[in-house]
Amino acid sequence: MDDQQWFAEQFAQHRPRLRSVAYRLLGSPTEVDDALQEAWLRTTRADPATITNPVAWLTTLVGRVCIDMLRARQARREFFGATWEPLVSEYGDPEAASLHTDAVGIALLVVLDSLEPGERLAVVLHDMFGMPFEQVAAVVGRTPAATRQLASRARRRLREHASQPGAGLPAQRRVVDAFLAAARAGDFDALLALLDPDVVFRADHGRRARLAPAVLTGAHAVAARAADAGPRFARLCAPALVNGLAGVVARDRSGRLVAVVGVAIRGDRIAAIDLILDPDKLPSGPMVGSAPHHQILDSFR
Repeated sequence: MDDQQWFAEQFAQHRPRLRSVAYRLLGSPTEVDDALQEAWLRTTRADPATITNPVAWLTTLVGRVCIDMLRARQARREFFGATWEPLVSEYGDPEAASLHTDAVGIALLVVLDSLEPGERLAVVLHDMFGMPFEQVAAVVGRTPAATRQLASRARRRLREHASQPGAGLPAQRRVVDAFLAAARAGDFDALLALLDPDVVFRADHGRRARLAPAVLTGAHAVAARAADAGPRFARLCAPALVNGLAGVVARDRSGRLVAVVGVAIRGDRIAAIDLILDPDKLPSGPMVGSAPHHQILDSFR
């Protein structure tokens, strides 16, 4: 077996793990594909005889590619939007399980996206994938002690801001369905009862002029907004899987997604709502819909 055939077999065997690592670091399916392609190209400069643990070596390689991409992204970051993209599928889609293998909830992606590249890499590789700090340090370019500090800072941010799902998918969907029904009816009291007191609503418009407040906090403010916009917007929506959790999509007649809503549930209440309107972040596959694009936008005016 020649070197490239060996690398090809190792890459294929460990590809699901490598994709998961890259998605948690980059948050973008498109960038994940770019990262894996670059990692594959870098194997051509490696000697298999020096590799004793292929999965650890490949994970380290993908981590190095990703931190280079994160640092380049940070250097060119502009004022608009976040850098992650949602993973979306319909309920009952037979491919949904594989699509969401790499997913983490959007609320967690929002927090990860706010971390410095080194912090993000340290907490993802060590806490989520069990890589020893000595190996993570080689990727980050810090000492193991400094890398532990990066991970510690990242953990504090995650504990402060990330909302973890407190229920299984059927229970999540019941909450989301109830929220959609209350929003369609403009029922402020019903909406309020479904929201965590400290709920956060975030809207990502990308380069487009804002059609909704960028951030709202607190159950009363979010319920008031949903009661006002819901009768127009919620009737255009349908339940979906968004990053492996119960969420919502809004679609036009051509089947094009024009909005995605990620929902994080704590207990039996909604703790975070992330409205994604940025067309650069929305999946482009054909989906059956019922409302023209201008109606979606008008519902936020």
